[in-house]
Amino acid sequence: MTSVVERLRGGSPVFSVEFFPARDEAEEGVLWRAIRELEAFDPAFVSITYGAGGSSRDRTIRTTGRVAQETTLLPMAHLTLVDHSVAELRNVIGWYAAVGVRNILAVRGDPPGNPNGEWVPHPEGLTYAEELVRLCRELGDFCVGVAASPYGHPRSTDLDEDTKYLVRKLRAGADFAIAQLFFEPEDFLRLRDRVAAQGCDTVLLPGLMPLTSARTLVKTVELSGAPVPPSVARRLDPFADDPASFRKAGIDLVTEVGQRLLAEGVPGLHFYTLNRSKATREVVARLGLVPARAV
Repeated sequence: MTSVVERLRGGSPVFSVEFFPARDEAEEGVLWRAIRELEAFDPAFVSITYGAGGSSRDRTIRTTGRVAQETTLLPMAHLTLVDHSVAELRNVIGWYAAVGVRNILAVRGDPPGNPNGEWVPHPEGLTYAEELVRLCRELGDFCVGVAASPYGHPRSTDLDEDTKYLVRKLRAGADFAIAQLFFEPEDFLRLRDRVAAQGCDTVLLPGLMPLTSARTLVKTVELSGAPVPPSVARRLDPFADDPASFRKAGIDLVTEVGQRLLAEGVPGLHFYTLNRSKATREVVARLGLVPARAV
């Protein structure tokens, strides 16, 4: 199976997408409609999340396997340390290998019930994402990614110290990192500069989410851990009571961020889709990141 890094180093900018596992039959239909609609756009890879606190691990495993076996897409499975013993982690990694999944995003994961709560490792588990990176490496020929935080981890008080932890994960054997959400291109570019200043040459992908509604703006604040900057508020606040105009302004804004990042030489853009495809398809088409046959 092709690796994520091979797709990212193909010479031309690409895009990738992230989905979360469906909770019921209705959501399953929505998810697979989005997957099929985006399949024609040939994303570099498809990422399947593990759910808050590891709550959707079984659905993650099933969905990832189905993507591997029933589509032309390259799946990347998330894996967290939450409530997992080392033996259980080994079993999950082995199952991924058995169904042909060789790309894993290794993350510590958030404490169940409170993402900003105190982290308590499983008594027979691991404590740090870098340990999970090493475990994946020990168990097979996996392409391993890790998460990066442009604004620093919520429990971190120092960006330089936070960058050191990211570099430790990369040097533990990770092939690439995906940045969590941010608002302005400079937020990501400063993260990239901090990593480079540590002497670490790695593939670093920015994560974007189309701002289609006030709800997606609130979600971006939640996932990034940063407040809406004045420059973004000036663009979107005038349309708080006009959903159609808000959507247009939000799509324009995210497209402009993508254009700036591509001009700065990023190898690709990673889109958090919320299991919908329309807005992502609009943005990647405007950025010229899709095959001509799909437009």
